[in-house]
Formats: sequence, structure tokens, C-alpha cells
Amino acid sequence: MLVRDFTAAFEKLWPVAGAEEWDRPGLSVGSLNNEVTALLLCVDVTEQVLEEAVQKGANLVLSHHPLIMRGVSSLDQDTNKGALVTQAIRSSLNIFSAHTNADIVENGVSDVIAKRLGLINAAPLVAVGPNLGHGRVGDLAVAITVGELADKLVGLLPATARGVTSSASADTRVQRVALCGGAGDSFIPAAVAAGADVYITSDLRHHVSQEAGLPLIDVSHWASESLWLEGAASQLTGLFETEKIMVSSVATDPWVFTAGRTK
Repeated sequence: MLVRDFTAAFEKLWPVAGAEEWDRPGLSVGSLNNEVTALLLCVDVTEQVLEEAVQKGANLVLSHHPLIMRGVSSLDQDTNKGALVTQAIRSSLNIFSAHTNADIVENGVSDVIAKRLGLINAAPLVAVGPNLGHGRVGDLAVAITVGELADKLVGLLPATARGVTSSASADTRVQRVALCGGAGDSFIPAAVAAGADVYITSDLRHHVSQEAGLPLIDVSHWASESLWLEGAASQLTGLFETEKIMVSSVATDPWVFTAGRTK
């Protein structure tokens, strides 16, 4: 199989036309004409992930976050991007990403979280087309406390140093839940408009959180998006039954420990 055979499948599952205008999904390193030995899925392209790909015999890496998102004027090996691109080329790796185009679809990043939480009648929080959109909003079968919802998230997500935090007291009762995998503070107004009792997302900022107008739960960006990988791997395995498709075991959350006390 060639890289182009895989990218054709990626396009069927996560059409590039669905990506945000500012986004840069697609092939960033390699060639469509290269043969594929195996595929490794990950959230972020890091030195450790590229080393893992080589160790596992995978020369095609499918990342959620694009390796090159913004314009660069240099790929100097002493810079982060330059070092990674150099490492990939020297290791004969091909790197492709599916980002916001993988966020909006059924079985995409946010949809997977909604299903794992058991949300009923979950629908896109911000629709961009039929059954397509950013985030999800739906209802739990019964009302629970924010503390219980946080515990559910701890059980669903891989462990991280920061864990799960909330702006509401643990005994606050909630039933209608809005969420967005990854950084979703721009969708807080949509969560309020949808009548959500709580909004789950990542990378929440101080003033935005104070002024949100509803309880918030902040989870790790990497952890929230990592849930998508296994399902994506299963979808691709169904299309390429004879090919080796693996999910990275490298945790790429940037925070490695927490100090101090909680209230």
C-alpha cells in the first residue's frame, strides 16, 4: 500500500473540506508515492512519538495536531519544528494530520467523548452541516453531581498530572452536558445557549472561566483528544485489514507534575 491509499481513506473518514479555514491538516512530511510499512496514530508529533514509530516499524504517522500549523521561515534543526522535520526525514517517515476535520464528524473527537459519557440525544454544539459540528450537547440519563461527573471523566481519560478540575462545587447537580474535546472556550456561549448545566473542555483561561455563566470542567487537552485514536484505528483497520495499524503509547501531555494543595 502507498501513502496515497491511506490518505484516500483519511479523506473519506475526515474530509479536509470540513477543516477550519485556519487549520492545516494533510501531509506535512513525506510523499504520497511512498510505500507504507505500518501506521501509527497519535495526538501530537513529538521526538518520542517519532522514535516509537521507528521502533514499531511504522513509517506513516497519523497525528491529530498538524506538525506545521503556522507559517515558518526556517526549519533550522535547533528549533522544535526543524528538529522534528529533520528527524522524520532522516527516519524516512511520512506524517499526515486530521485535525478540525476529525473534530466535527460522527465518531470524531467530541462525539467519542459524548458516547463514552452516555449522553442521550447528543447533537453538535455548533453545527456546520447535517450531523456535523463542533462539540456535542446531550443529557445524562439521570442528574448527577459535578463531583460524580468529574469522577466519570477521571475513569474515562488517561491519567495526567493536572487531572480534572471544575469551577463549580462538587455537589452541584447537572444533567444537560455540553462538551468539546481540545481547546473549546470559544464555544462557551453556545453551551449557555443550549441550556447546558455544565461545559467540559480544555485549556480554560482565567477571565473566560470567571465570566462563563455556567459550571465548567477542565480536562487535559491531550487526554480528551486521545480517546479518538482507538476508534479511528478501528475504522482504518476495517478498511485495511491486512495492514498493521497501531495507537501510540506515548503520553504527550506537556504537564508532568502538580505541586501544592487544593482547597
